[in-house]
Amino acid sequence: MKWLAKVGVLALSLTLSSVVYAQSATQQLQRFVQDVSSAAGQFSQTTLDTQGQARPAQTGEFAFKRPGKFKWSVLKPYEQLVVSDGSQLYQYDPDLNQLTQRGVDQAIGTSPAAILFGSGQLDESFDLVDQPDADGLTWLRATPKSSDAGFSYVDIGFKDALPAKLVLLDGFGQKTIIELQQLSLTDVSDAVFSFTAPEGVDVVRLP
Repeated sequence: MKWLAKVGVLALSLTLSSVVYAQSATQQLQRFVQDVSSAAGQFSQTTLDTQGQARPAQTGEFAFKRPGKFKWSVLKPYEQLVVSDGSQLYQYDPDLNQLTQRGVDQAIGTSPAAILFGSGQLDESFDLVDQPDADGLTWLRATPKSSDAGFSYVDIGFKDALPAKLVLLDGFGQKTIIELQQLSLTDVSDAVFSFTAPEGVDVVRLP
């Protein structure tokens, strides 16, 4: 039956691609949230400080499955993991031997993760405004309606109806640039989002 799943993914890809040229970035985002229930891929991430100086780039893998399950795994230059099983969000730092655990709703309600990986009504938490095309991408800006979201805005660039690049400005004036690569519209197993704290790790539980 695997061939049926592949046919379904191909059909969805063709459907998304066929409407991309007629849709704004905001429409593409809304369609992506509505039609893509799970996916996996790779990412590269660079943060620029207020002086424009870049920190060492991070690379890794990500996956998500609606509603509320996602995994963001930094592999280089050091390992870090953020994973949600749909109920709890775990942030694990092997170097510090520390795990932070909190409820998903409190952690990502108005975060950038909620934009791409959530399943709610985006316009309830964000103001979405289309931006001029640039770098071969169709752009929108998502500005959180909540004053305590922790970031000022995130710009999202779409290519072929899929998110390809994010540019986030945080509350400290730092800019984070994330490029999504090899995005595969695939059925991700629930086991990917399961996490068990390693023995001896320092666990911090937040409300």
